Amino acid sequence: MRKIIVTDFVTLDGVTEAPEKWSFPFWNEEIGKFKQDELFASDALLLGRVTYQGFAAAWPSRTDEEGYADRINSLPKFVVSTTLEKVEWNNSRLIKGNVADEVSRLKQQPGQDIVTHGSGTLVHTLMQHNLIDEHRLLVYPVVLGSGKRLFKDGSSATLKLVETKAFSSGAVLLRYQPARSE
Repeated sequence: MRKIIVTDFVTLDGVTEAPEKWSFPFWNEEIGKFKQDELFASDALLLGRVTYQGFAAAWPSRTDEEGYADRINSLPKFVVSTTLEKVEWNNSRLIKGNVADEVSRLKQQPGQDIVTHGSGTLVHTLMQHNLIDEHRLLVYPVVLGSGKRLFKDGSSATLKLVETKAFSSGAVLLRYQPARSE
């Protein structure tokens, strides 16, 4: 069974919005290597509309020696949206119906992990239906005081820490999985 992996850049106060605008460098070679390994361990992306539109505007024209751009452009992309009528980025498929049922079906298919970048509204929906198998949070030593939060009011989950890793930039990877009742 495939796993849904949510990966996000987050500040100490829980803001996930627009890390490229933070006053702290959110990307370096070490984090790039982590993100590349994460992408190559997956074989599909599950994206909300806003993240999809940002990625679709940025990635098709990019190239790099490591093959990250080729990989992200070639992967199947499942896009959850109630407002988009079509998706045009290579290998994209629109999910407009019952998100929980569609994602449950995707998880049952053979393959590698399915990665969700950002996509706050989608993540909230996935959490409501217990469809997330792992949260990978890159936490940065920044406090913004306002912005879109990782977890919306009313979100509820009990998670188990399975890994921590400090990066030289000051960011810390926190990997959490749902704490299952035994």
